[in-house]
Amino acid sequence: MADAQDQARRLGRVIRDARLRQKHSQAQVAAALGYHQAKVSRLENGRGTEDIRVLRDVARVLDIPLHELGLAASPAPHTADRKKEDMHRRTFLAASVASLAAPPTPSPAAAHQDLVHALLPATPLEPTADKVSARELGERVAAARRLFSTCDYAELGRALSPLIADLRRAAADSSHTSTVVGLLATVYQTSASLLLKLGDVGHAWMAVGRAMAEAERCGDPVVLASSVRVHAHVLARDKHTSQAVTLVRHTADQLTGAYDRRSPHYLAALGLMLLRGVTAASNAGDRAATQDFLREAAEVARYVTLDRPEAWANFSPTNVELHAVSAAVALGDAGVALETARPLMRRSIPVPERRAALWVEAARAYSQQGRLADGYRALRVADSCAAQDIRRPAVRELVADMAARDRRRAVPELHHFCRQLGVPA
Repeated sequence: MADAQDQARRLGRVIRDARLRQKHSQAQVAAALGYHQAKVSRLENGRGTEDIRVLRDVARVLDIPLHELGLAASPAPHTADRKKEDMHRRTFLAASVASLAAPPTPSPAAAHQDLVHALLPATPLEPTADKVSARELGERVAAARRLFSTCDYAELGRALSPLIADLRRAAADSSHTSTVVGLLATVYQTSASLLLKLGDVGHAWMAVGRAMAEAERCGDPVVLASSVRVHAHVLARDKHTSQAVTLVRHTADQLTGAYDRRSPHYLAALGLMLLRGVTAASNAGDRAATQDFLREAAEVARYVTLDRPEAWANFSPTNVELHAVSAAVALGDAGVALETARPLMRRSIPVPERRAALWVEAARAYSQQGRLADGYRALRVADSCAAQDIRRPAVRELVADMAARDRRRAVPELHHFCRQLGVPA
């Protein structure tokens, strides 16, 4: 998206100017941060970062006011500045369309290119003579969700493209329209989540735009909450954390309450949306909003337990605690994160993607404390839980940064792991 690319370039100029004012080289800044020099170069060249914690570290080392990197509210703007901000918001709301004209982020594998092609605008597909029943389509959607929760991203990429085509054909039929449209929205949600895992934020915008459109067409609050959750995820990954928080809060205001009279699917969708609010708020450094979302999600979790790979959605008290861990890491509270994580490490977590997430966040917390050997061991546990999940860009970047900080090679296994993942050590 052009707006996101412009923002990344603007941040790059701010970082470069601050470094030059302090008469530091890129190598000196990288050493102070514990990162590769190449990472500082990428930031300054406007290629950005998916981890807001990196920007916080840069702001600290180079003494950059947080608002200049979009990490805090700016001083009260003049009227002209407010108009400019409104213009940016309008540009952002059109991002799912603009992403079609933007160069794609680093490409996924061939199967995922087929998925991207399936998401492109096309004329409506005509129903075929051999109709697929809504029940069969529902089973295929459930199977796709299982592939995601078990981190079989390669197989999921192959399954989504034909599933989208069949659902679009079925949606053109007048019978079972609401059910099929809801399934189509769910598949678009899954597509967006997969593309985010692969670091393809530009095409994730396209998928989430389609998910939101189908959710509104369906009219089911469960489908809407799930689509809002994924929309907030894309917002947060594209550095629009405050908008993500606002979106979740606005939708939650319409859906919370009367939990004892809600279906498990309703509660699961609502709970997962609230947890996405936790992630967005903690990445924005908003402690109050983080705690508000966590409290509400814990209340919802009292009424539902769907922490199973075969469930429609993975939401439970355990998942709430997992998000408390990741929120503490995002807020820089490594000790709190590890204290919260320890009992979870001894608990049975049947969803591989969630198990892996716990150990990756533990690795981040250990890394924040400079405990690289413990961080490496946590990553190896995560690798045993979900090997494909560990190979996504965000985790590879974490491993590379940990290896860069181990300048004396006190943890040789960490550097070997880097080579296994194909990242520079």
